[in-house]
Amino acid sequence: MRLYILHLGNCYVDKGGVLTPGLDVGTWWTIPIVGYLIQTDDNRNILVDTGMDKVHIEDPDASFGGTAFGEVLKVQMTEDDYVVNQLAKLGLAPEDIDLLIATHFHFDHAGNTRDFTASKIVVQRDCYDDIMRPDAPYPRATFDIPNLKWEIIDGDVEIAPRVTLLKTPGHVPGHMSVLLDLPETGKMVIGIDTIYVQDNLDKDNWGAYSDPDAARASAKKLQEIAARENAMLLYGHDPNQWKTLKKAPEYYS
Repeated sequence: MRLYILHLGNCYVDKGGVLTPGLDVGTWWTIPIVGYLIQTDDNRNILVDTGMDKVHIEDPDASFGGTAFGEVLKVQMTEDDYVVNQLAKLGLAPEDIDLLIATHFHFDHAGNTRDFTASKIVVQRDCYDDIMRPDAPYPRATFDIPNLKWEIIDGDVEIAPRVTLLKTPGHVPGHMSVLLDLPETGKMVIGIDTIYVQDNLDKDNWGAYSDPDAARASAKKLQEIAARENAMLLYGHDPNQWKTLKKAPEYYS
């Protein structure tokens, strides 16, 4: 079993405008946009998130599906950061992905969902219901198409041996994180946007989340799992933690 961490571009953000409202406003950070490839013991390829739409390579200021960031976020994306090209470096094409775990549908996590028509796309029911609302602020063109194969789940689910999906709402309804049990590395909790950065925990700052109380509870859930299982806890966009992690083609096993 292997975990590859995929670099899918960066965003240059006003920390206090995007990650920690009221804290470090005007401090600009370059944060990673991240996907994950899990290769399981039963020979399945599981992709977690697809990063930003490839349209941002040529047009960094393209619409984010109705979300207006104004002057607090700037996209930085190259051809190399496109998820299909990241997979190609590992000898894989979209049709080789058995499961696509759609943790949620913000532009930096689900921009290329439409490329994976051969995959089952796993999503929490609350999340699916949320994105399909007519007025939902998500980039619909990337996922609201007829030939995607959805697998809708409810709650925490072991989706493959040693791979458990965790329902962690708060960032958005039905947000998901992932718990892995790697034979050599040990257990890892991939938090996605349950926790953006360390300061969300240290400062108890959840103002950027759609439901701050649920976000706080989900973060506590992941911390408790990590403590109980002696697991490494990965944050969604922390540039300091990012420097310490192995990136593809290196892997955790």
